[in-house]
Amino acid sequence: MTRIGFIGLGIMGSPMAAHLVAAGHDVTGFDLSSASLEKLVEQGGTAARTAQDAVTGAEVVITMLPNHPQVEEVVNSITFDDGTLLIDMSTIRPSTSIEIAKKLSHVRVLDAPVSGGQTGAVQASLSIMVGGEEKDFAAARPFLEVVGKTIVHVGPHGAGQVVKAANQLMVGGIYALVAESIVLLEASGVDPKAGLDVLAGGLAANRILDLKRESMIAREFQPGFRIDLHHKDMGIALDAARAADVALPVTNLIAALVAAGRAQGYGSLDHSALLKVIENFAGRA
Repeated sequence: MTRIGFIGLGIMGSPMAAHLVAAGHDVTGFDLSSASLEKLVEQGGTAARTAQDAVTGAEVVITMLPNHPQVEEVVNSITFDDGTLLIDMSTIRPSTSIEIAKKLSHVRVLDAPVSGGQTGAVQASLSIMVGGEEKDFAAARPFLEVVGKTIVHVGPHGAGQVVKAANQLMVGGIYALVAESIVLLEASGVDPKAGLDVLAGGLAANRILDLKRESMIAREFQPGFRIDLHHKDMGIALDAARAADVALPVTNLIAALVAAGRAQGYGSLDHSALLKVIENFAGRA
């Protein structure tokens, strides 16, 4: 049993913390939501009054927070014990992950963002891309295996965040193309379900078609991952491209579509609601 401090018990962090409790670890969590803390206690964990209380005495600290300001606030406001293994599973700028690792020289730091959304968190089937030292990755792997299925050490500090940025630009692009396919099929009088069923069995097959085509056709956009968050992630992708001094023209277009979704009032909807954005542009709303 390992003493784990878990900071950030939202739609992703809450089920992840619960899996760690179920695996036999002593999990103390902190979140600004009292309901999230109560849920952790119901699942067998311990609620902390402050982030510092969650971290003090912990061998492993996991953060799952919305963006880099929240991660920076945690890192700057609490004291970590020497040798603590800090696994930041938030999606933030690669540069911030690198800065945190430099700042916390007495702590073993990993950036380990995830892909799979709320469903992946609930099913403990997340893909986890990890940046940091190889030996620290080896130490973290038993805990990551509790919450994920595909776990890969992708390089030094910040590399996990770069891979996550690549993931998010691909996901956004695929959502946009599935949305355009639905609009084209419906505008042409073709049954979109039949059309997408065929596409899902050919070279165009992808996980978004597998998991989301029926809900998109039905215009069901219950948030598993909100457009607001994808907007944030596309900003990270563009920042990473700028830092690498590369032009990513399609990424810029996808970022603009996601930003349009937010501007059109869809920020709280699932990112599959890019379909609504495409419909607006196509005059099919």
